[in-house]
Amino acid sequence: MATSPAIELHEGDSDQRLRSYRLRIALAIGLVESLLVLVGGLGWFWVLALAAVAVALHLVVGRRTDRRTPREVIWILAVSQLIAVLVPVLWVLVKGLAIVALVLMAGVLLAMLLLDRR
Repeated sequence: MATSPAIELHEGDSDQRLRSYRLRIALAIGLVESLLVLVGGLGWFWVLALAAVAVALHLVVGRRTDRRTPREVIWILAVSQLIAVLVPVLWVLVKGLAIVALVLMAGVLLAMLLLDRR
């Protein structure tokens, strides 16, 4: 049985560095954009549109390219935009759950006060 050697992609130092730090870079960009959305400096629909474009770019171009650097940059772009969409949504959900919990606690305390007549 003949075996052929595996073809290895030659990575330069910058490619290896980019690959090793890509999640940190994406988290940093996503954090900054999320904060801008939460404080009102960046429109929600713009972030949502950019996330859709970034994910489509990753699916169409990023997964099919053989070059490392464009693939990593497109991955960072897509992940950072998804983080920028996800964090404000989670913020709204958690804030809504906190409001519901406060209303329920207020209702329980009101019932306790009303039932505590002597």
